Amino acid sequence: MAKTLSAYACTECGWQTSKWVGRCGGCQQWGTVEERARAGASLARTTVAAVVGRAARPITELSGDAVAHRPTGIGELDRVLGGGVVPGAAILFSGEPGVGKSTLLLDAAARAAAAGARVLYASGEESTGQIRMRAERTGALHETLYLASETDLATVLGHIEQVDPALVIVDSVQTLASDQIDGGTGGPAQVREVAAALIRVAKERGTPVILVGHVTKDGSVAGPRLLEHLVDVVCHFEGDRQTSLRFLRTLKNRYGPTDEVGCFEMGDGGIREVPDPSGLFLSRSESPVSGTCATVALEGRRALPVEVQALVAKSSTPNPRRVTSGVDPSRVAMILAVIERRLKVTLHDQDVYVSTVGGVKLTEPAADLAIALAVISASMDRPLPLRLAAFGEISLAGEVRPVAGGAQRSGEASRLGYTRLLGSSSATLEQARIDAGLAR
Repeated sequence: MAKTLSAYACTECGWQTSKWVGRCGGCQQWGTVEERARAGASLARTTVAAVVGRAARPITELSGDAVAHRPTGIGELDRVLGGGVVPGAAILFSGEPGVGKSTLLLDAAARAAAAGARVLYASGEESTGQIRMRAERTGALHETLYLASETDLATVLGHIEQVDPALVIVDSVQTLASDQIDGGTGGPAQVREVAAALIRVAKERGTPVILVGHVTKDGSVAGPRLLEHLVDVVCHFEGDRQTSLRFLRTLKNRYGPTDEVGCFEMGDGGIREVPDPSGLFLSRSESPVSGTCATVALEGRRALPVEVQALVAKSSTPNPRRVTSGVDPSRVAMILAVIERRLKVTLHDQDVYVSTVGGVKLTEPAADLAIALAVISASMDRPLPLRLAAFGEISLAGEVRPVAGGAQRSGEASRLGYTRLLGSSSATLEQARIDAGLAR
């Protein structure tokens, strides 16, 4: 008599159990344990070889023309995708609510439609009237752009057969469901089935499919981890609600690099690309001001000039304040300790404020030297030279260490007119202070 297999298994790691649990005992993921086998299933099964319809061919006889990139008309999006979309590619687009995912993809759909291609935009979150209103606002009205408001997977597949589009955009994968699969909309089983069906259509028809994905509280893509493994490209759209700046990054790309960053700006008329963001993170003051220092940060392959501002004031409380915006507070605390210990600059009774211009976030150690010089300049109330830029990592011993991409940073700074560059050539922080003209 046939035995019963383990009734429940993890969709991520395959861990099995005889009863349902909320958390996998193998990979410790929540909500991934599902019913897999039913009573009466045989332990021994043999897969029979199928008839091969297409014979395997030597790799040297295959052509790569079929996977050539096709530009979308948005330069920053093409930069991140490696040159454009690839026929038959499955692209997952994630980001927090309200960051501008739908607006950017509707713009990309309109540009493809303007080039003469048929585009199907299927939304399970908005009605066609709502999408039409946004399209009017952003100027995305074209006759070959087809809209559908559906939450049923079979209906969306029917629209694809009827319209025969050159590009399909589904917003979002968590809002579609199949009546062939048990489970609620947005559940792991439904998301897996919806993604697999759309990816299968993309590969069979050679049509690129862009899937919009929700994110969890920690910023990762909602649903099973298998979703990210199934698709070819994973893009993440991020930005601060307090600023109009948006960044597009690739977390996975089978057709191009994963270290490119696209820069966009959200406005009343929609979202626009920013090919040269050099002016977004620099103040427009033509006269030198104390407590400001420019640096060059690397976002992937892109060099971004950023201005760091610092303010040092006498504290009126026993515990002086350390307030930061756009920089790592623990990194700033370490830099302040190095300045006070190695340069004998009194800061323990001073309130220190450190911020970046434009809302950009500096997380790399290359900004250490610029932060230190800005703090020293603010404490002495002496401005740095107007055309000075600094980048370098500061050690606890007060040394200035070289950073990655030094040539690229120097080239970008020179292009923007910075004539004095401080880096690892100043071996110590004390020497960098002298080179910057802040000697006592």
